[in-house]
This record gives sequence, C-alpha cells and structure tokens, in this order.
Amino acid sequence: MKPFRSLPVDRRAFLGGCGAMLATSLLPRAGVAGGTPVTITARPGQASLLEDGGPLADIWGYDGGVPGPALRMRQGETLSVLFRNDLPQPSTIHWHGIRIDNAYDGVAGLTQEAVPPGETFEYRITAPDAGTYWYHPHNRSWEQLARGLYGVLVVEEPGAKAYDREQVLVFDDWRLGEDGRIDEATFGNMHDWSHHGRLGNVLTVNAAPYFTAPGRPGERLRLRILNTANARVLSLRFAGLSPRVIALDGQPVEPHALNADTLVIAPAQRADLIVDIPLGGGRFPIEEVSLQPYAAAEIVAAGEAIVRIAPLPEDIGLPANPLPAHLAMNDALPVELLMQGGAMGSLREGKFHGRMMDIRELVQNGMAWTFNGTAGSHHDPALFSAPRGRTVHMPIVNDTNWQHAIHIHGHHFRVLSRDGKPEAAPVWRDTVLTEPGERVEIAFVADNPGKWMIHCHMLEHQAAGMGAWFEVA
Repeated sequence: MKPFRSLPVDRRAFLGGCGAMLATSLLPRAGVAGGTPVTITARPGQASLLEDGGPLADIWGYDGGVPGPALRMRQGETLSVLFRNDLPQPSTIHWHGIRIDNAYDGVAGLTQEAVPPGETFEYRITAPDAGTYWYHPHNRSWEQLARGLYGVLVVEEPGAKAYDREQVLVFDDWRLGEDGRIDEATFGNMHDWSHHGRLGNVLTVNAAPYFTAPGRPGERLRLRILNTANARVLSLRFAGLSPRVIALDGQPVEPHALNADTLVIAPAQRADLIVDIPLGGGRFPIEEVSLQPYAAAEIVAAGEAIVRIAPLPEDIGLPANPLPAHLAMNDALPVELLMQGGAMGSLREGKFHGRMMDIRELVQNGMAWTFNGTAGSHHDPALFSAPRGRTVHMPIVNDTNWQHAIHIHGHHFRVLSRDGKPEAAPVWRDTVLTEPGERVEIAFVADNPGKWMIHCHMLEHQAAGMGAWFEVA
C-alpha cells in the first residue's frame, strides 16, 4: 500500500467522501423527549468517503449511518433511548457534555457493563443544560468512533431565538487506504498511541467530502459546530461571515468575535456561532487552516433576501444554564493532574495494574502515558474523592511534547488560568485543550454524585494510559 497522504494537501487530493449531503438545516431528527423511547441501533453500514466517488467504505454507525440520528430535546426534559447493539463488539453510549445521572453515563466498566452484541440497554437522559452536545461509545472508543459511531444531541433553550435558522456542522477525519476503505490494519498502532493519536487523511463535514449548506441573503444562522475526530485539532475560518461565538461546549458565553478570525476546536469540543449572511449573497467557504488553507465546506446564499415579519431580538446572547453560581476557592480541594509520557517524553517509569514498570515494559503492555505516575484504568484507585458540593481546584500540567484535550464527565468546569496568566473571561467547558509544557488551572463544583471519568479525548492517549476516575460522594 502506498503511504497515506498527509493533511492537508490540495482539497480534491485530501478530502474524501461523497457521503450524504444534507440540505436541511439540521441533521435528520430521530426523536424528541416524551412518549415512547427512541430506539437507536449500532450496526454496520456503508458510506462513500471519496470526493470523486469510488468503492463504499464499511463503517459502523448508529442506525447504520454517520453521523447517527440527530436527537433533540428541550431543556429540563427527559429523553428515553433504547440502545441496541448489533455490532460484533460490546459497546455503550456516552452522552458527552450532559450533566447526566451517573447510571446513564455509558462508561463501560465504571458506570455500566458494556452491552454485548445482540443485547439492549435503556438510557434516560435528563438535560439540565441547553446547548450542543453529542453521543458516542465509551468502549474501545479509539476504534468505534474511528469507524463512524457518533451522533448529535441538541438541547433547546426556551424563549425567542435571535436567529432565523440553525445549521449543524459535524467535522471528522478518516484514515483511508488507497482503496477508499477505512484502514483497519492500523487500529491499535502504537506509533499513533504514543504520538498525537490517529490522524486521518480525509476530512468530512456531515459525512460529506465537501458539504454545501444552503442559505439566503440577509439570513442569520446559528452554526452548531462539533469536532468528532479521534485526535485532530481543527482551525477553522469563515470567509466573509465574521462569526460571533455564543456558546462553547454547550455553555453560553458573552458573545464575542473569534480570536484572529480562527476557531480552534479540539476533539470533543463544540462551538456555537452566529453568522449574518451579507445581503448580496454568494458563496462563503469554511476553511481548515491548521497547516495550509483548504475548503472543507461552504454556505451558498442565493435567491431573494430574507424578509422577516418581526425583527429578531437584538441581543444574540443565550440564557444562562443552571451551573453553580459560586466556586468556593478558599476551601477548594486541591488535585493536581500531571500528564507525562509519549514519544520523546521524559517519563522513565509508571505504575500499571498496581506495579511499577519502566517505560519499555509499559509500552510492551500497550501503555505510553500516565496521569500522576499511573497508566490508568477503571481498576485503579480513584484519583480523588470529594463530598458533594465541594469545589475542586485542578491544575493540569502537560509535561509532554503533545497536545491533550482533557475531558471531565458529569460536570462543567471553569478555565481559570494558563501558565499563571488569569483568563480574562473564564468560561465553562467540559473539554480543555492543553499545549505541550502548559499549565492550565480549572475549577468545578463536584455536585453530581457517582463515579466519573477524567481522560484525554485524543482517544489513543486515553487507551494508552491517560484515563482516571473520581468519585463524588
């Protein structure tokens, strides 16, 4: 097989897939809260992931498609989802970013047993926070997500909307062979696990190699953007649109322009943007610019300018979610999270399954990273235990040569500072990107009882040791 093409290159050489181009403003709606449970089946499917056509790739998808069915519910409602596993592996569903009841968090081996092939499990999702969220497996995530298992969950806020329409944009990258099929031979590749993670050579938006979203001149859009890639950090620009950020990881923020006109979005993160399409209409490409610019999608606005019967609200800000009003930093529980390991790192030894091993033996056991000196698993002691309502102050130290996207289950946290410099406007997040050598301080109120994961959402890093858990009593 020829070597993989590197990212990015010429768009037609790099981008793959002529998957379904969804003309609707949202992905197909699978169900809403209330009534009978929505049934979602994880099963094999197929998708065309080469821009100029070609053989179909065998994927795994919820209801056999990618992205899976879009779920919508209103804030405060409860949605029942009956999950059926028709895959050849056990699996689960994790409801990413939802401050959910612990029993339904979907972490195999911690909050539930993995659902065997042919079996079912019913999830009950009560969503206290409005926003943009998603769902994906939490068993062999590094493989199952790379095969296409993920979907969008939108929790609608009440009240008048300050925009005309929504558009969901789900970004993912795929590693394909020259035959256009998913490269299965490199699943579990230790080079990926000890470096940046599994990087693809094909980028899709809503499973399409070049997604075209319709628009009208003068229309105001809410863009719900998700990065579902295993490991790739995206840098996105929106030519001619001047987006304003209104939410990050589902949580409202003070509306503001993009820093340097670029949205940097790590794996698992989400961003909600407001864009006003110019009255002249036209084509507005969305470019990925992390190495060299190439177009991944575009908004095409044509026809008569939109005429509103009533004016939109002037304030584009979203109503606040019911997060803790106060972080009691004077009485906070201090918990440092030290990340070490990886290629060209300083890690010499670490604990695995209760025994100290040098780095060579760790690698022989499929481990390359540690949290606080331990290559983690659910069988290890808790990283910490906190009484319900206690504020946790967590400095995260990235003593590696690689980026890491740290995700905390069941909670949102405030990012307080980076390398000792306080954040000008601390925001709530569920996933934070840390740079090599960086120290990021976060804090959250441990107010959701149960056992919760904390891990790197570069999924190969999690599989190779960057995972732990904590308990809220």
